[in-house]
Amino acid sequence: MSQKIEFTRNYKDLSTDNGFQFEFFCDRCGTGYRTRFQPFALGTVSSALDAASSLFGGILGRAADMGERAKDATWERAYDGAFIKAVEELKPEFVQCPRCSTWVCRKSCWNEQKGLCKDCAPDLGVEMAAAQSSQTVEEIWAHAHVAEKDKEMLKQDEWKETIRATCPNCNAPLPGNVKFCPACGARIEAQAFCKECGAKLPPGAKFCTECGAKV
Repeated sequence: MSQKIEFTRNYKDLSTDNGFQFEFFCDRCGTGYRTRFQPFALGTVSSALDAASSLFGGILGRAADMGERAKDATWERAYDGAFIKAVEELKPEFVQCPRCSTWVCRKSCWNEQKGLCKDCAPDLGVEMAAAQSSQTVEEIWAHAHVAEKDKEMLKQDEWKETIRATCPNCNAPLPGNVKFCPACGARIEAQAFCKECGAKLPPGAKFCTECGAKV
């Protein structure tokens, strides 16, 4: 019975008529290893036969066809041998996770203590450091000082009103809660709402038309 050739999906075939070469890579991080190029001795002879056949044809052409068929069979046997050798050479660099079945590199993506890939069993120290860094960033944003200009705005009641971001006439961006557009001069009428019930107020209203609260 012929020897079974074990193969995986995490490799790339770089072989040519002149030799064999393969790349194997980690399914998790993409780190790869390339085998050394293994020359195929008949590759050069085949190229010479192909050139002669195209020049002379005839009997030499038929001989080249026969040589090509012989070369194909020889190439297939050499390819199988080269692939088996490549797998044996680089297989120690990779391991298949028994949980998710992915092939990962031992160097960076394998948790030796847990016997699983780091997607299934992450390094706790790395995860704790990442979590602490993330929490620190969140706290920095939460405790960031408000600009002095914005503090003054927050002291006023105007910030509670609905403020337009752009001019209704020319769509130019507005620098703040202005009454006239700095680009076209159009009057900016911010829509007001009742602070008690939230009802929309008509322009110039002093009392809410819904609940009677003073504006």
